[in-house]
Amino acid sequence: MLSHEENEALCRVGRGTPMGKVMRRYWHPIALSEELPEPDCKPIRAELLGEKLVVFRDSEGKVGVLQESCMHRGASLALGRVEDGGVRCLYHGWKFAVDGTILDTPNNPDPRVKQRLKQPCFPVREEGGLIWTVVGAKKGEEPPFRRYSFMDAPAEHRLALRINVKCNYLQLWEGGADSSHVGILHAESASPGWLNDEPTRDSRASNPANLAVVDNAPTFEIENTDYGFHYAAMRRAPNAQGEPEVVNVRVVPLIMPTGRIIPAPNSFLTVFETPDNDGQTSTFIVQHGYSKPDREEMLELLGMDDPAVYDPETHNLTVDWGMGLGQKRDQMDEHWSGMKGVEHEDAAMALSMGQIFDRTQEHLVAADGAVVRLRRCLLDSIKAVEEGEEPLGATMEDLTQVSVTSDAPLDRPWQAVGHHYEIPPQAAE
Repeated sequence: MLSHEENEALCRVGRGTPMGKVMRRYWHPIALSEELPEPDCKPIRAELLGEKLVVFRDSEGKVGVLQESCMHRGASLALGRVEDGGVRCLYHGWKFAVDGTILDTPNNPDPRVKQRLKQPCFPVREEGGLIWTVVGAKKGEEPPFRRYSFMDAPAEHRLALRINVKCNYLQLWEGGADSSHVGILHAESASPGWLNDEPTRDSRASNPANLAVVDNAPTFEIENTDYGFHYAAMRRAPNAQGEPEVVNVRVVPLIMPTGRIIPAPNSFLTVFETPDNDGQTSTFIVQHGYSKPDREEMLELLGMDDPAVYDPETHNLTVDWGMGLGQKRDQMDEHWSGMKGVEHEDAAMALSMGQIFDRTQEHLVAADGAVVRLRRCLLDSIKAVEEGEEPLGATMEDLTQVSVTSDAPLDRPWQAVGHHYEIPPQAAE
């Protein structure tokens, strides 16, 4: 259980807040590359840690991240024209390059304005199908940009998705840290046949929930790492003779400040819970692996193929309490949750807590160990920044190490399960 003060410190991410100061020491994904499909296409609005941004792709294909409001009179640049090397404000025609340089001021011919002023801009990288930025860092003092294994995968072996959810980032990230809910909330995906008390593994190799079959009370072990921590959820699973002689080891790294990597039989899902503001989160999911991802299968698995749940144009999860968060009660005689897929289920649980959950009211048990460790990492990082030090993992550049899950013998330590992932040359052909 947290105190009210601790809960506020963890959840508030705006400028000047304890967690806001921590979050501003890392790069964050703010958009999918596919949201800017070509040079001079429509700009998009974004928000990161309460900072309102506009993201655009110029005539040469370079991406810019600028303050959304035009420095002249405050109109939104997201309404502007992207042309001839910059984004032009629709109000008075001021045009800005990706680095904030003023290219044109039609209503003011004095060249000194262009020489003296710049539109506030932010560092930007485009990697792994995502557009990344960092806010709050002085020019030349940006934190190191991190590399994840999905960035090195061939583009055809990678799928990037986005879901915007109207709740605080921590509710979603704690859900990602919590392995004990997987076989219960996601029973439809984790244990087909649960209705007849004959649970089996889901046949879809892209489904991470099918590694949580049979045992709903896994044993946990947690280890601290330079990037945060990783945990092993160990479930007893029967061998071919029906005897519990093996353990399914589900190893999940939790990467400061909002990331995790989830193993599936044929791929990995790297997930970031990017805080747009205190009350909304953009969840970015990148699937990569040995085989080419099936977009339609993944959308169905997540529950994002249902237009009543997810709007692919805005990337918004569209359910609310007016529609019971999308739950279909009349189907629950045969469907565990009455919800479409794992992302819908996870997001609905987080939404049901309210925009910011009051953690002074909870009652934790041993199965919540990873959630407790996650909060400790965040609180320790707040303290580090207050003392003039870097938060956990902020200086790390190489995060290409990922988790693997397997059925390991009972006498084999879970740490022996491999952690490095590479696509074999033949898989990339």
